[in-house]
This record gives sequence, C-alpha cells and structure tokens, in this order.
Amino acid sequence: MTAIQELPRDQQTMERIVEQMLDEARKSGAESAEAAASNDLGLSVNVRLGEVETLEHHKDQGVAITVYFGRRKGTASTSDLRPEALREAVQAACRIARYTAEDPYAGLADPALMARDWPDLDLDHPWDLSVEQAIELAQCCEAAARNHDARIINSEGASANTVRGLVVYGNTHGFLGAYTTTRHSLSCSVVAADDKGMQRDYWYTVSRDPAGLQAPDAVGLEAARRAVRRLGGRRLSTRQCAALYVPEMARSLIGHFVGAVRGGALYRKASFLVDALEQDIFPSFVRIHEQPHLKGALGSLPFDSEGVATTPRDVVSGGVLKGYVLDSYSARRLGMTTTGNAGGVHNLTIEPGDLDLDGLLRSMGSGLLVTELIGHGINLVTGDYSRGAAGFWVENGEIAWPVEEITVAGNLRDLFKGIRAVGSDVNTDSNIRTGSLLLERVTVAGE
Repeated sequence: MTAIQELPRDQQTMERIVEQMLDEARKSGAESAEAAASNDLGLSVNVRLGEVETLEHHKDQGVAITVYFGRRKGTASTSDLRPEALREAVQAACRIARYTAEDPYAGLADPALMARDWPDLDLDHPWDLSVEQAIELAQCCEAAARNHDARIINSEGASANTVRGLVVYGNTHGFLGAYTTTRHSLSCSVVAADDKGMQRDYWYTVSRDPAGLQAPDAVGLEAARRAVRRLGGRRLSTRQCAALYVPEMARSLIGHFVGAVRGGALYRKASFLVDALEQDIFPSFVRIHEQPHLKGALGSLPFDSEGVATTPRDVVSGGVLKGYVLDSYSARRLGMTTTGNAGGVHNLTIEPGDLDLDGLLRSMGSGLLVTELIGHGINLVTGDYSRGAAGFWVENGEIAWPVEEITVAGNLRDLFKGIRAVGSDVNTDSNIRTGSLLLERVTVAGE
C-alpha cells in the first residue's frame, strides 16, 4: 500500500470554494468577509517493542467564513464542502453577526497591507512513503535505541509521520492566496535503568523535506544516549547559579518573550512588557528578528492568516525592544499597525554567537545545564518564572553529574537581561530559532 501524494482537492477547487463563499457573503448583505480553506493528507505510524501500535491515515478538509456587518462580526465553519453546506455556513455566520455587539476594532486587515507578490519559499516536498516503509523506519529507529546499551530496558515507542497540506485564504479586498506545505518527522522515546532507578528521554527530527531528516538509527541512538546519561540523577541544594539552556529549552524562554509582546496580552494590560517599546530588555549584543522568507524553513509563510504580507523585521535590536507581535485587531486596540503576525511568528531568530555548546560550558565554568523543563509556572503579568527542571551539574566547564527534581526560578526581566551568550548551535525545528542560552543567574530550588 503506498501513501497518496495528491491532496483530496486541488488548489483551483479550493480557491473556487473560497470565492463562492465570499460571493455568497456579499449577496447576504455582508459589507466585508474573509474565508480560509484547508485540505491535508497524512500518514502516522507508531511502533513499540517492534510491533505496530497505531497506524493512521489523516484526510481532513474544512473552511471557515467570517463576515462583517459594519463592526459586527460572525464566524462559522464546516468540513462539508458541498455547495448547500457552504451556503448554510455563510448564512450561519451572517445570523451570528446580526446579533453580536458592535466592536469598533473588528474588521479585515488594511487592504494596502495585503501580500502582492512573494517568492517561492520551497515549502512543498511530498514524501512517497508507503505504510510498509513508514513501519520499517519507525522499527529501525526504535531498534537502534534498544540495542545501544543494555541499560535500555523499555521503550515508549518510535514514530514516523508525514503530512501535506494546502491553505487558501481570500477576502473581499480582492485578495486570494494559497500555498502548500509538507512536514515530516521521526521520533523515539526509551527508558533506561540501573540500580538507582529509571530515566526516560527522547529524540526527534523534523523537516519540510524528507531529505533533511536525520537517519532513523541516528535518532534512535540519540534517544538512547540521552536516556542513559540521565541515570544516577541527584538533587541540588537550593542555590543561585549560572544556567545554560540547550536550544530546545532556550526556545521556551524566547517563547515567553513572544507571549509578553503579543498584542492580546498588551491591550489587556496582562504583560510585564506593556509600554516597553524602545526599552532595554536584553543585553546590547542580542538581536531577535523575523525571517519569514527562508527557503524550506518550518516557520516560512508568504502571508499571515489575514492575508497580510510577511516581511523580515527586527523585534529586538541592540537589546532594545523595537516591535510587538500584532495582528490587525490587537494593532487597532493599541493604535498601531499589524506586524503580519496573525497566526504567530515566522522564523523568529535570535542571532547566534560564536561558541558552540562545549564552548558555552567552558565559558560558564560551573553551573546548571538545563535539558528538560516541566510545568508552566509563568506569570506574564509580573514576569515571575518557575519551572521544574532536569539536566546536569557542570564543574570546570565539563558535565559532572545528572540533576533531577529541582526547580529553576527568577523573573523574566532579570533572566532576559542576564543573558551572557547565545550559542552557535541553532535549533531550526520550530518557528523560534535559537542556540543555547547562557544565563548569568537563576535560583535553583532543591534540597
């Protein structure tokens, strides 16, 4: 059985559906409207202990319509793409809009900001992956992990996933745009044990192009290596110390920054960075910028979910906050202009430094290497930060022993300002691209 590479409905068909819904909205009296249609196809295989646990084919489609009667808004969606179902969705949105309250900030994005021409972003790389091949990849991945070390005693499984999706967006400004993307991944999670207890860890690889994935045995070996090295974990005594966040954990810190400068938090006054434009938030060497047009990158898109053109820009330059993360609604609430971030950020990148992880460890000398974070103890109103953590204690620039059952805490303003270095080991598996982050000081709560 081979995977189906062609989407259930082609781009022209989906574009016609969007145009039909917009026409129906106009006929129903809407002053303006926008519609978004999606259409995707995927395959997901999970194996555990060499046996197939789950096998799923994904085949999803749907469309959402938003209509505006003045500043009154109504939204409806459907996965039924028959003409009569589409008309009913439009009518439902219109009924909702007629009974909602006026919102002076509601409406389509400014027509002058719509995307016009955009480059080929190289986002579509279908994977002709059969079910049998997907099973073999996942089994190979897990077998490499289980055979790596006798201390690997169990497996939480390995998976192979592929999905291809089409997005079409149009509005009554006359904008109609579409793009097709792919996303492929392999992952593995295993359990290691010794006479002191058990530990689990995982590894994964993700790419728009299957040629960009790590080999399945490499993913399995890394998962096993990470699980084994955590054996013999100890708690630390409560202290303040330097901390080095590996890229996968550093990404969460930058994610908290994004949450604090997102329009919704700002106009609700629910962020510690309200009115922080042009303030020093990071050290002067820090630059954080969006790169929405990187070819093949996971965060690349030609336009946001309102049709606004995505553009490269600096969010932080010289450590100074230069811009927020806004869609058109939050921008109007703040008396500003959308930044093209309806739907999220696009390859938000913290500019890397010269040192790799080993170099950062030597630079830190002694401190905590954070490789796992647990829980969500973040208060964006105050910036207070507290999360469960695990990792390694570092002495003289080298890993000394694994650490577990601790909490790292501080205030995000202090943590951001206390960044000493950004690593060259940039992780590109997300919309946020960062290397390891070396922090001057965190509070560790332990024994």
